[in-house]
Amino acid sequence: MSKILILNGPNLNLLGSREVDIYGSQTWGDIMAGLTELAADHGIKLAYEQSNHEGVLIDVIQAAAGNIDCIIFNPGAFTHYSLAIRDAIAAISTPVIEVHMSNIHSREEFRSRSVIAAVCYGQISGFMSDSYLLALQAGINIVKSNNKHKSGV
Repeated sequence: MSKILILNGPNLNLLGSREVDIYGSQTWGDIMAGLTELAADHGIKLAYEQSNHEGVLIDVIQAAAGNIDCIIFNPGAFTHYSLAIRDAIAAISTPVIEVHMSNIHSREEFRSRSVIAAVCYGQISGFMSDSYLLALQAGINIVKSNNKHKSGV
């Protein structure tokens, strides 16, 4: 069974109570319920990790290589400056989709630059909790396409 990892960075454990005007009132549990349903409909198993610590996120990314078919990653504030996370993503062949609930390009100038975007398969931002659903759909498509290539179809 194919496996997709949802990886969340700092402060995303506070969804539902953190800056509700920017991130909405849905909790991570609410969002995960919809993601789990969509994944199950496509025969995909979801794994989930969240950390406020850069090194932990790097360890999870490195451990995903060969064990996970796709990573959907919201690096939070690390998006804008973590070259270590960028390098961890670049070091693995697992496709990574960068996801953000807010439109990082329409917020403060420092938020509009992603140092990891260039090593990610793609980026989805600005659709609130639907950003995760869109990223998961993209991840499912990537996994299915890769599975076809592996089976010679």
